[in-house]
Amino acid sequence: MKRFLPFAIIIIVLVVASVAGLVLLRSSREQQNSAAPTPDPAGEANGAEPPHVRGNPNAPVTLEEFGDFQCPTCGTYYPEVKKIESEFGDKLKVIFREYPLLPMHEHALMAAQAAEAAGLQGKFWEMHDKLYENQTTWVAAKDLVPVFVDYAKQIGIDPDRFMKDLSAETVAVRIFQDGKRVHALGLRGTPSFFVNGKEAKDDQWKPEGLRQMIKDALSPAGK
Repeated sequence: MKRFLPFAIIIIVLVVASVAGLVLLRSSREQQNSAAPTPDPAGEANGAEPPHVRGNPNAPVTLEEFGDFQCPTCGTYYPEVKKIESEFGDKLKVIFREYPLLPMHEHALMAAQAAEAAGLQGKFWEMHDKLYENQTTWVAAKDLVPVFVDYAKQIGIDPDRFMKDLSAETVAVRIFQDGKRVHALGLRGTPSFFVNGKEAKDDQWKPEGLRQMIKDALSPAGK
């Protein structure tokens, strides 16, 4: 029973975060002039450490994404993020944070566990890509475990260790810490993006808007 306690805590935290997001969204519509929560990179809710980083770790611009592997919009946005990574090259580093939307997406937590378990063997991004590229397949599966174990084999990690790590405390803690950051930032859904600590809102959230935010951050005025 103790083995699964961390995941019970995660579910509570993420459900609270999701409900809080809905409340914030409703409140923002009623009070158009109210200030939305702003990111606090130096605060207590920094998310899992070390974060999952792709690209140049010393890049001048950081794109932080909060995603849900079961979220259809995240799946649609995934190739756009890959294009953005390619376009900006060494000038950009990408950080991914776990934000499984519970209970809306019933398989999202296990998918997050799969990505984090792969990360313990140095293959987080390989599993991240596999999950998004095959989203429609695994979401429809009746039993996710054999599907994810097959993905583990495909990306070249030890499947037996992967199986054990799915319910490991280390995995639970990472998802829990990202959930705390989600709650602290008052996020309303997935995918959510921040460019050098500034949240992408409204038109900025669209791929072209996100590109412009990155360009602005790279300009002398944005430094």
